[in-house]
Amino acid sequence: MRRSLVLTNEAARHPFLASLPPHVRSAGTPVAARPRRKRGLSLNDLRDFMMTYCASFVAVIIFIY
Repeated sequence: MRRSLVLTNEAARHPFLASLPPHVRSAGTPVAARPRRKRGLSLNDLRDFMMTYCASFVAVIIFIY
């Protein structure tokens, strides 16, 4: 009787995932089970955008002069 070194899991839906041991597949949270982030901009997003915009603007102005 010949057995493969790694037993496959037909429910994994991908050959690579099927070849992984069960404890590795169950360690991570599936993407679908993660809570979704509320859509829209927060104040932190606005602050990050303004910091990037101002830093880029200053870099371009310094480059021109």
